[in-house]
Amino acid sequence: MPVLSVLIPASNEEDLIGSCLRAVLDSTWKQDRHFETIVISNGSRDRTTDAALSWQDAFAAKGLDLRVLDREEGGKLGALNAGDQVARAGIRVYLDADVEVSRPLLDDLFKALNTPNPRYASGTLELARARTWATRAYSRIYSKVPFMKHGVPGAGLFAVNAAGRMRWGSFPDIISDDTFVRLSFRPDERVGVSASYTWPLVEGWGNLVRVRRRQNAGVDEIRDRFPDLVRNDDKPDFSTLEKAKLALRDPLGFAVYSGVALAVKLTETGSTEWSRGR
Repeated sequence: MPVLSVLIPASNEEDLIGSCLRAVLDSTWKQDRHFETIVISNGSRDRTTDAALSWQDAFAAKGLDLRVLDREEGGKLGALNAGDQVARAGIRVYLDADVEVSRPLLDDLFKALNTPNPRYASGTLELARARTWATRAYSRIYSKVPFMKHGVPGAGLFAVNAAGRMRWGSFPDIISDDTFVRLSFRPDERVGVSASYTWPLVEGWGNLVRVRRRQNAGVDEIRDRFPDLVRNDDKPDFSTLEKAKLALRDPLGFAVYSGVALAVKLTETGSTEWSRGR
């Protein structure tokens, strides 16, 4: 039996799932018992499923299990629930298909979560180099805001142990699964490990605005539907002084970052449909 399950929801990720799985396969795993990987292709209209299945022999050659679920239904939360139904390990790593883990990350997450006490964990987030000038400028500030520097944000990757997973049943139909899971744990129950993972921001001004709007809507939804979770929020303030320092250090980056935030406030609420903008 595996001691850790990696769950990867993937919708129309034909171009990215290979890099994600290659990084998982290359993990430096030091435990006596193995881990399993489950790709949940949800509502994909491209070759995501076939692309994931093509990695099964490579995983098997290293004594690792790779299963691929092909769901006609779309929706990330439904994919996570489908993966949870077949996952065999108590420790679960929920991983977006555009994320690439560093070699020691899975082993470090296992060590952090191998406890009977409820725990949440994530790695050190590194932003992938962006292609567009707007996203490059935005990312320079985004990576320096207090929450990203001092918290355990879990964007694109979060993990829980068996006792932690008992905090909720099925994933609810919400916008922000990572916020929901993170706030299901007190700050002292969250662990950040030093091993890194790479996560990309969406490309281009319009997509940055759409995703920022979606993020804000997701936080508001958690506050409205799950008010008890808000007490676990330890997100540090982004003070005026810190903003001023960043603006002086990187005027263009700060202009783009604050401009995206202002555009979200000034425009009407649009669709919260997910769009990677790649």
